Amino acid sequence: MIEYLVLVPIAYLVGSLPFGLIAGKIVTGTDIRDFGSGKTGMTNVLRTAGPVPAALVLLLDMGKAVVAVVVARILFDSTGAEAAAAVTVMIGHNWPVFVQFRGGRGIASGYGGLLILSWPAFIVATLVGVSLIAGTRYVSLGSITAAVLGSLVLIITAATGHAPMAYIWFGVFGTALVVVRHKDNIHRLLQGTEPKIGQRANLAVDSQ
Repeated sequence: MIEYLVLVPIAYLVGSLPFGLIAGKIVTGTDIRDFGSGKTGMTNVLRTAGPVPAALVLLLDMGKAVVAVVVARILFDSTGAEAAAAVTVMIGHNWPVFVQFRGGRGIASGYGGLLILSWPAFIVATLVGVSLIAGTRYVSLGSITAAVLGSLVLIITAATGHAPMAYIWFGVFGTALVVVRHKDNIHRLLQGTEPKIGQRANLAVDSQ
């Protein structure tokens, strides 16, 4: 129990680091949450600040989960703590304490969690996500599908004894966080009004 009491607050604070917001401020001098999706993730950085800052934010947001899981692995040697750290980083990324709890959607931080917990799941998510985004130009569609299928691979891997059973919790709760945070995207995809990659960001359509 002590590992969770120590690790969860640390993972949440690490997840709360608003790299997308910082990159937007440096490059554009504005709060990127006032534009596009109203979020701080890589996609909104891409639309507001360009591809180079977006790529950097993607790596940094992924790194938050990697660092938290590695710390859990070194300090506590507990697979349950690793899964808890990965999920908590996503919570911190989505609702960051440092910037009024207005963060991202958890894709990059969840992607980093898959990378450190299960490389086969990471590869599946990468192939599916990149293929869908390239084919449809909908980042949200590729991201949601990649998260769901990557998590499914992680869950199957753990359930069949090829990964720790505790990792299932990350697959379940991580996917739930991604889907909940993309509910507006899902609605727009169904309505045919979701912005495609390459479109510039207008005033925020969702600042919640």
